[in-house]
Order: sequence, then structure tokens, then C-alpha cells
Amino acid sequence: MFANSYKKYRYSLILLRELVVTEFKLRYQGSVLGYLWSLLKPLFLFAILYFVFVYFLKIGDNVPHWPIAMLLGIVLWNFFAEVTNNGLNAIVARGDVIRKINFPKYVIILASSVSALINLLLNFVIVAVFMLVNGVDISWVALLAPIYILELFAFGLGLAFLLSAVQVRFRDVGYIWEIIMQALFYGSAVIYPLAMVLEQSQKLGTVLLFNPIAQAIQDTRHVLVSEANPTLYSLTGSVWLSLIPVVFVVLVVIFGAWYFKRKSPYFAEEV
Repeated sequence: MFANSYKKYRYSLILLRELVVTEFKLRYQGSVLGYLWSLLKPLFLFAILYFVFVYFLKIGDNVPHWPIAMLLGIVLWNFFAEVTNNGLNAIVARGDVIRKINFPKYVIILASSVSALINLLLNFVIVAVFMLVNGVDISWVALLAPIYILELFAFGLGLAFLLSAVQVRFRDVGYIWEIIMQALFYGSAVIYPLAMVLEQSQKLGTVLLFNPIAQAIQDTRHVLVSEANPTLYSLTGSVWLSLIPVVFVVLVVIFGAWYFKRKSPYFAEEV
């Protein structure tokens, strides 16, 4: 029994590795700049937002190293968006393979998510360079950053499992999710400092941080860029309240994985 389980998971790992490599190779196949687009896309978006919000509107002047914090927020948001958007369409996109070959379907979602994680690591090279050039002080608390990134990854993965399974049956999900993502982008303090919201309403600023995306981004900014970036704990002073987004992420992962497992036997019939 143990030997069969080992072979099963070893096969899944090999398949996962091959899918990740294939997906990463095909992503920019045929383009002149190739993998450089992984770095250029967030930089172009950052440049536009910087000149509009920071240079012209002077947003974030009272927050230390705000341009770096904004770049970090953009990189983390793009990572979450890539995990969920790619995962949402992953099963439908590989319908031909699913109909012909019997294999663990969850590997497809994991492959697209791990590919996004690799892309995030490449983008963090740019963030690190900007931090060094701008003299951002890095302390031991920076070691906590991977925990918040893992939380964001888990949240995106749980949603990807759920959305991909629903998308197989109802193709309108992609359009609905696109609208939800637009709302989440502006509600997650990605391109504006949370302090700006707190100045208008302490309660609203605190409520925003119960959103796991905003909480993960803000906590990462807090430990990597500046402690002037408020966190849910610094605003509430309660460990239990600051754990609410984490608990929500765990529930989303459990439900998403359960729903995906329940529906996966029928994917071949519906894609």
C-alpha cells in the first residue's frame, strides 16, 4: 500500500515538474524579449502608476519609501492575479489532454500556480534592486516575508481550485471573476497607501485589512520596506483578530480542494 502511494505521488511530482517547465517555456515563445517580459510588465505598470499617483498627485509623500512599497504591492498583486486567472482556465485549456489521458487533475492547477511563483521570484529581483538603490534598511523581520507570500499563494491556489472546477460547468465564471478582480485591486491598497484611508476612516482602513490580499501585501511591506506601513495587528492590537484573514485562507484552501476533488472525475465529460 505504501509502495503504491509512493509511486502515485512520485508520478504526480514528475508530471508537475514537466508541466511547469513546459508552461514556462511556452509562455513567451516566439517573442523577441522572451523571459524579459516577466520583468518588464510590472516595471511598465509601476512607471505609469508612479508618474500618475506619486509624481503628479503626490500620493504617499508621508510614507517612507512609498514608491518601493507600491512596486512591491504591484508585484504581489500580479502574482495573485496570475495564480487565479491561469488556474481558472487551466482545466478547460487542457481539455484535449484530460479527455485522452487519466492523471491527477490537481497537478494542472499546481503547475500553473508554481509557474506564477517562479515568475514572482524573478520579479523580486527587481524589487530587491530598487530597495538597495533607494537605501531601504533590511532587518531580521524581513525573514517573515516568505510566510505572507505563502499565505497569498495558498489563497490564490484555493481560489484557483474552486474557480477552475466551476468554470468547467459554467463558462461565465471567468467574466464574473474579472469584475471581482477589478474591485479587489482597488480594495486591496495596492497602488495607494493604507494610511490615506486611515486618515479618512480608521474603521474602513481596518476593515480593508481583513481582506487576505490586502493583509498579505501590507504585512510584506511592513517587514520588507518600512514599519510605517500599518498592519492588522498594529491597528487592532489583537493577535486573534489579525488571524482572521489566515483562518479565511485556510477555509478557502480546504473548500476549494474538496470541491475540485469532488468534481474532477467529471471533467473529461464536460470540457
